Amino acid sequence: MSIELTGLSEINGPLVVLEGASGGSYDEMVRLRLPDGSFRTGRIVQIEKDRCVIQVFEGTNGLGLTDTSVTMTGRPMELALSPELPGRIFDGAGRPIDGLGPLFSEKKADINGKPLNPVGRVYPLNYIHTGISSIDCLMTLIRGQKLPIFSGPGMQHNKLAVQIVRQARLAKDDGSKFGIVFAAIGVKNDVADYFRRSFEEAGVMDRTVMFLNLSNDPIIERILTPRCALTAAEYLAFEQGMHILVIMTDVTAYCEALREFSSSKGEIPGRKGYPGYLYSDLASLYERAGIIQGVDGSVTQIPILTMPNDDITHPVPDLTGYITEGQIVLDRSLDATGIYPPVSVLPSLSRLMKDGIGEGYTRADHSAVSNQLFAAYAHVQDTRALASVIGAEDLSTVDQLYLKFGEAFEQKFIAQRFEEDRAMEETLDLGWRLLSLLPKSELDRVDNDMLEAHYCPEEAKALLEQGSDVM
Repeated sequence: MSIELTGLSEINGPLVVLEGASGGSYDEMVRLRLPDGSFRTGRIVQIEKDRCVIQVFEGTNGLGLTDTSVTMTGRPMELALSPELPGRIFDGAGRPIDGLGPLFSEKKADINGKPLNPVGRVYPLNYIHTGISSIDCLMTLIRGQKLPIFSGPGMQHNKLAVQIVRQARLAKDDGSKFGIVFAAIGVKNDVADYFRRSFEEAGVMDRTVMFLNLSNDPIIERILTPRCALTAAEYLAFEQGMHILVIMTDVTAYCEALREFSSSKGEIPGRKGYPGYLYSDLASLYERAGIIQGVDGSVTQIPILTMPNDDITHPVPDLTGYITEGQIVLDRSLDATGIYPPVSVLPSLSRLMKDGIGEGYTRADHSAVSNQLFAAYAHVQDTRALASVIGAEDLSTVDQLYLKFGEAFEQKFIAQRFEEDRAMEETLDLGWRLLSLLPKSELDRVDNDMLEAHYCPEEAKALLEQGSDVM
C-alpha cells in the first residue's frame, strides 16, 4: 500500500527530509510530485523514528517545502530482467538508452541482491580465457573469481578492458553460454562512446549487457550502477544458466560518489574522508561473485580501479585487496616505455589459479612455467639494481643472461598487440622459449622431464632475432 505525504521539512543539496513518515523503510523508493505536476524519483537513505532522509535522483532544484508531495511506494529499487538483456545498453539506473525501446521484462529484482549462503557456494576451478599471456599464464582468471585490476590515472586500463571483453571466452567448449556485463561508472562521454563503438565493431554486443553512467549524471546513479549490473549478472547466471563475466570501471569513481554521499548526510568520515563502512560496502559488491551449488551458471568479476597518485595503499585498492582473490597491477614505467598491456608481474597474483590450472584444466606444465617465470623475473629486478651500481659489463655471465631474459620477457611475453588473442598453448610455449635463454641450472622450479621436453636454446635464440614486432 502506497502512502502519500505533503510537505518537506528540509532541503539540503540532493537530500530532502520528510517528517511523519512512520511507514517508511530503508532503501524504499519514493515519488516526489512537484507543483507543476512533474515527478521525480528518490530513495530513502536514512531513517530516524518517523523522520526520513530521501536522496532525489534528479536533484532538488525547483522543489518547495510546502507544495511537494511524496509517495512511498513500499518497494526497493528494482531492475527489470529478461533473457533479452544481452545486446542492450542501459544508463546507470537501468533505463534503456540504446533507442530500442523498453525491455519486456519477465520479472523485477531488488538491485541490492539476496544474501548467498556461504555453505551453498562451490569452489571455483575452471578458468576463463582472456587471450592475454601475462594474465592467462601468471594470474589466471578462474570462473567465479573476483580479480581486480589496479591501474593509475591516464593508463591504458580502458583499452585492456575492451580487449578482455572482445577476447574473453570459456576455456572449454562444453555448450555453456557465456556473456559479459559491462558497467562504466562515472566515465566521460568520449570514454563511453569508445566502449560502445569498440564493442559494436568487435561484434560482441550480442553477448554484452552495458550499463553506462556518465560523469555528469546524478551522483546517486553512480552508486546504483554496479548494483544494477550485478543484478543483471545474477539473473543471467543463476536463472538463465549463463557464465557471466562482470567488468566494472572505475570503482574508484563509485567510492568517491559514496564519499560525497556520506558527507552530504553528515556522517563521520573515516580514512581520507571515505565513510567508515567503505569496506562492508565494497564487500556487498564483490561478494556477489561466485558459483552456487546446483546452479549451472557463474558470476566472475573484474573490477577496475584507478589508484590516486598510483598509491596502492590508498583506501580503495587497500580494502579491495582484502576482499578479492588477488589483483592485476598495471605499471606506469612499463606503460611509459610503450609496453601494452603494462602488467606489473611481481605484485600481481591470482589466489585461486593453483587449483584451476594444470592437467585437466590448462596444461600439465602450467604451474611450473608460471612459478619459474615469476622467480626468473624477480631475479631480473635484483640484477638490474646491481647493474645500476656496478655497471652491466661487470656482471657475471649468468646475470647478463638474466638481463637479456628480462628485456625479452617484457617485449615478447608481457607486451602483445591489442588485437592479438594468444591461445594458452601458445602462451606456455612462449614462456618455455624465454626460459630457454637461461642455463638449465637456473631453472630450479621445473622438473627434469619438463626440461627435456621443452628446453630449447635454439628457439630462444630465434625468438631474440625476431625483434620487437609485438608492439
